[in-house]
Formats: sequence, C-alpha cells, structure tokens
Amino acid sequence: MNLEWQTVGFDELSIGQLYEILKLRQEVFAVEQNSIYLDPDGLDQQAIHVSAWEGATLVAYERCLPPGLQETESTLGRIVVAPAARGRDLGRELVRRGIAHNLARWPGHDIRMHAQAHLEPFYNAFDFHTDSDVYDLDGIPHLEMVLKAPA
Repeated sequence: MNLEWQTVGFDELSIGQLYEILKLRQEVFAVEQNSIYLDPDGLDQQAIHVSAWEGATLVAYERCLPPGLQETESTLGRIVVAPAARGRDLGRELVRRGIAHNLARWPGHDIRMHAQAHLEPFYNAFDFHTDSDVYDLDGIPHLEMVLKAPA
C-alpha cells in the first residue's frame, strides 16, 4: 500500500486521525511497555504532528514541540512505529523528518528529547548526544539527548 507522510498542526488533524494517534500512543507506550501515565499532557495542541499513513492506518508518528514549551530547545517526542509496521525503517525516516522539520521551523535551536535509554545508539546515529544520566520516567529508563543546531 502507498505510504503517505503528513506534517500538520493540531487543528489540521481530523477527529479520526487524532483518535488513531492517541490509540497508537496508548497501545505502545501504556499497554506494550506497561507504563501507566497520562498521555494527553496538554502539549498536543501546540505541537506539530508528523505521521505516516497507509490508507486510514497510522503506521508511524511523532510530535515536534517548539522551543520554550517543554524545554528551552525544540523537542521531538512520542516517537512510535505501529507494531505491525516495524522492521521497515519507518522509525529512521520518522526521526529524519522530525529533525528536518524542527531545524527548518526553529532555526538556531537545538533539539532535545527524553529518549528511552535502550534507544541511545539509535539516536546517536542521528548525531544526538547524551545529556543526562539515566533516570526513571513512568517506570522506563530514559535519558536526555540533544542534537546541536548547525551554526
């Protein structure tokens, strides 16, 4: 099936798309990873939502937050690939698109993420550098990582 990428603000999401996004985030972050936390955190309305769709099926998603909203830097977060779509390098393409978006939209601002610790080598491949010790976030080891904006 044809893969369609979308980068939109909150108000540009259809109700159906928003439902699928929240469903996938809940399916992976809460159920699969057994982490109980409040996913709708009040930041989605100010976020840019990057997603990949095969028809009406959401296969990959992340949100991009502007500098000063969650962190001093812009952020990438809620990075997720649907279980049935894994193994197709969608995660790599998703992160590439998020980085490109944040650097273009908020030039001169670094990008910070709260990454699951086991994904450190994956994000290192995109030039993210570890910026904290490992800490517990909702029962999952995390660390902060930063990608420096080009000068």
